[in-house]
Amino acid sequence: MSCQPRLATLVDKWLLINQTCLLCDERSDTPLPLCAACELELPWLGDSCQRCALPLPMAGLTCGLCIKRPPAYESVHAPWVYGFPIDTLIIRFKHNSKWPYGRLMADILGQSLHDRFSTGDPKPDFLLPVPLSLKRLRQRGYNQAAMLADWLSRDLGIPCRDQWLLRPQDTAAQQALDAKTRKRNLLHAFALAPDVQVRGLHLALVDDVLTTGATAQSLARLLRQAGARQVDVYCLARTPKPDGPS
Repeated sequence: MSCQPRLATLVDKWLLINQTCLLCDERSDTPLPLCAACELELPWLGDSCQRCALPLPMAGLTCGLCIKRPPAYESVHAPWVYGFPIDTLIIRFKHNSKWPYGRLMADILGQSLHDRFSTGDPKPDFLLPVPLSLKRLRQRGYNQAAMLADWLSRDLGIPCRDQWLLRPQDTAAQQALDAKTRKRNLLHAFALAPDVQVRGLHLALVDDVLTTGATAQSLARLLRQAGARQVDVYCLARTPKPDGPS
């Protein structure tokens, strides 16, 4: 039995009926529940590392860490820096079941990915949400990454495979750990589901926030070792530095 809620219709109806800005409660003057003034004030990710999307002072650069130790994933796509008010929206979506916030952010992430694909970047074959352990999934009642991946799948026309990646170990929450401990915490944390074949596929991991990249690195390495041709990461926000908040 799946713990994932059937919320697509409920959230979509809420968004259609309540076309007021989710940030300021004023009437929205856009197709989304976000007014133009609030949209301009969001912490948009500007110039960033071409590999891991770490904010940088100039465009077209690769950060020192990615040059020294290139990650297993090819690129990261995120619309925002993890800062106010996006950090608050993500926390409310992730921990307080405020699903309309997640749907709004997924819509904007989907629009930015449409723009990316229109410039010639290839679409992945499948979207793979970062998995939760069964214990944490039962406690929370839903996997926010799986919800994001499902919404993106419908918006972008890319199949989602939310059963391909498993998290058999109930590891400690990453938020309270430093970069080195995060890496140790994720050793052997993930696995491919039995009989899943990824050889030759272009895959995209979906998550809410990229902080140190330890989770993305662990999963991308697993997929590449299984024969995946390319692994990208799609997320809502990138922290401004590797050891920033998550």
